[in-house]
Amino acid sequence: MPPKTPVFLLKTKSTPGDAYEELFFTATAGFDFEPIFVPVLEHRFDDDGMAKVRGVLREKAIGRTEGSRYGGLIFTSQRAVEAFSSLVQEARNQGDAPDLRDIPVYSVGPATTRALKAVPTASPLSVFGEHTGNGQDLSHFILQHYGEWYKERPSKPPLLFLVGEQRRDIIPKVLAAASYPLDEVVVYGTGVMQSFREDFEQRLRETSDRPRRWVVVFSPTGCDSMLRALGLLDETENQSKTRPPSPRTLVATIGPTTRDYLVDKFAFHPDVCAAQPSPEGVMASITQFSRALE
Repeated sequence: MPPKTPVFLLKTKSTPGDAYEELFFTATAGFDFEPIFVPVLEHRFDDDGMAKVRGVLREKAIGRTEGSRYGGLIFTSQRAVEAFSSLVQEARNQGDAPDLRDIPVYSVGPATTRALKAVPTASPLSVFGEHTGNGQDLSHFILQHYGEWYKERPSKPPLLFLVGEQRRDIIPKVLAAASYPLDEVVVYGTGVMQSFREDFEQRLRETSDRPRRWVVVFSPTGCDSMLRALGLLDETENQSKTRPPSPRTLVATIGPTTRDYLVDKFAFHPDVCAAQPSPEGVMASITQFSRALE
């Protein structure tokens, strides 16, 4: 049996199940992959933001009635969903699980949507926007959908956007331009795990005999440590080194934001960029590129 091709997933494994692991563990079209998680980021809940959202839930301030403070929710990361879910579970343990059946919940991409559908509210959340895949598309979808949802109102109730301390401002800008009120609340912070580079280098040593390896990058955070671990960063110039014509270790990005960061910051061009930010999109980009090498 030929050795499996390692696919280093530079992310924390999702629980209770991870769609990337499930997909890459399944041999596809002649490829036999070995998914290996190498967490890059560590997340911590933001006390002030969590307290604010806790108060919103306790006061039942999210709803469709005229007196509600917020008329909908927006999520663009699984970590924000985890923070929200922990607050919902906390309320549930106190016998007061929130019922949010009458409000739209906007989600970017399938992973965030799956996480939202697992939030233990009194009734299932009404989640919209999974098909959009990025903040730009989601913001324009919200303009149309939220406007229709509250078409009987002369003015739209504010949306509550749960975010991390590092985020892009596309959605706030688009909604502000259309006079849609939005309240951003930071519910978590993100940083590079101190052990990431060492952990990644250890995984690379363990698979040094494999004929080919893939690295999947999900975020700009930690890209410098990733390139250093691969021996691809010139420490003096902070620019990527010239790669050999046929490198054994190939790099894929989850989408154009991370690809462009690598190019602009380090002059490093990843081998592929997923057309869709999903397990299937990453798998397709890797298998298509791999076939071209055969």
